[in-house]
Amino acid sequence: MQPYIISLLNNKRDAVLEHWEKELELVRSNNYLTTITDDVYENMNQEFMRFIISQVTTDQEEAKGHLSSFAEKYIQAGWPLSYFTQGLQAFRRVLLAFLSENESDVQALLATFSDLEEWIDGIVNQLVHDYTGNWEDIIEMQKLSLLELSAPLIPVLDSVTVMPLIGTIDTARAKLIMENLLEGVIEHRSQVVLIDITGVPVVDTMVAHHIIQASEAVRLVGATCILVGIRPEIAQTIVNLGIDLSKFPTKSTLKKGIETALELTNKKMIDL
Repeated sequence: MQPYIISLLNNKRDAVLEHWEKELELVRSNNYLTTITDDVYENMNQEFMRFIISQVTTDQEEAKGHLSSFAEKYIQAGWPLSYFTQGLQAFRRVLLAFLSENESDVQALLATFSDLEEWIDGIVNQLVHDYTGNWEDIIEMQKLSLLELSAPLIPVLDSVTVMPLIGTIDTARAKLIMENLLEGVIEHRSQVVLIDITGVPVVDTMVAHHIIQASEAVRLVGATCILVGIRPEIAQTIVNLGIDLSKFPTKSTLKKGIETALELTNKKMIDL
């Protein structure tokens, strides 16, 4: 960092911060942060400004570590990346205005401007990199969590379990369904497994193929698979596509499926 910039910030720190704060108010309105309370915004704003000012005299490698920690903190808090990048652009404008007022040598001003550009761009690039990496990690973790929740196997009676499916079924989810089915059948010692597709909006050839594969796998480990929740429009689609579901039982509702499962396990429900 140019000694002249360090000297400027040391001598006119309060004036620079005052002008920068006014610029940040505009950034706040442009980033839809007006719903955040004034106290929360003010505390964060002051921390952001103090942090950037402190980076001027910090060792480069140490500054990178501090910046990563700062970015991670506010990523977790949900602050938008655009607020910080636009805030840094505002900081650059304010510094340039002060530099222009106090430096008459054009060559020296250009050198200082180039150094300032490089420093600000370096911070922006690292912020973008850290934000992108952190959000990718968060999204991947959420995706895995959703996948784990998307194919649950629920024991409802002795030897009878239900797998309710909701939403579209792609190849990755079909693989998870297969794994959960086989592990659950063994764990719960299931004789009958009900796959409920009431919440599956579309059953095409690929979805049917995955369901047939799952039922065949269940049969190989000694259990019976019943497909339930077949709505009239789904039944029509299956017929039109020529999909053969004759190898395992199908029922229109979960209730009818459970009744069939009770028969297969030599049980029945009676009214007391």
